[in-house]
Amino acid sequence: MIYHYNQVPIFYQITGKGPAVVLLHGFLERSAMWFQLIPELMKTKMVITLDLPGHGKSGSIAGIHSMELMAEVVFSLLKYLKIDTATFIGHSMGGYVTLAFVEAYEPMMDRLILLNSTSKADSPERKRNRERALVVISENKKLFIGSAINNLFTENARHKYPSEIATLKEQAYSFPIEGIKAAIRGMKDRKDRTWVLEKFRREKYLICGDEDPIIPIADSMAIAAAAQCKLKVLHGGHMSWIENTAEMLKFCI
Repeated sequence: MIYHYNQVPIFYQITGKGPAVVLLHGFLERSAMWFQLIPELMKTKMVITLDLPGHGKSGSIAGIHSMELMAEVVFSLLKYLKIDTATFIGHSMGGYVTLAFVEAYEPMMDRLILLNSTSKADSPERKRNRERALVVISENKKLFIGSAINNLFTENARHKYPSEIATLKEQAYSFPIEGIKAAIRGMKDRKDRTWVLEKFRREKYLICGDEDPIIPIADSMAIAAAAQCKLKVLHGGHMSWIENTAEMLKFCI
């Protein structure tokens, strides 16, 4: 289904009935990533998935897709669907959008699950890496996507999940360069929202991988302690929805 935000198409799907659950994918992903979780969740929940701007089947909105802008798109869709409250599960960049949503629309969130994500802003080094990424993707989009997706997995996981990695790459190759760049700029400019996570007093989980190459386990532990957030450590890297699906699902139902 298509919802238009300021005349820009936003792809979304709804399955199941019950309390609403919103699933937000990460950078270079799309809503189809959740296919393994949806059958279980939809037994008792109304599951709402969408392609964030510039990803999947959704159009690009601006030169910078800030976390605030993407949260506003999610809010607008939920109001259109007449959803008053929901549980949010956000993977990586989807977690950044979830925290921006909490800050702006906190009464609408029942429960919060950050999956392989962080409340921290980019470090200076990470910002520089994103600036370099903007150059690389302009020169060779396919090379950038292939390298970026490989870097989400440990070396062992790359050997274990070759077909899943190949699928992720093929899907991301179809995303417009403008949308990818807009997301990179938005992530680079995002602010620290650890205080937002701490302030949120309803149920909240931080699910992380003990070998995550993007977000070190020590950082996740520090954030969970600072924000008084329940921490669940799974074995694996940055892609728990692939590497540890069954264990992760226990905390999402």
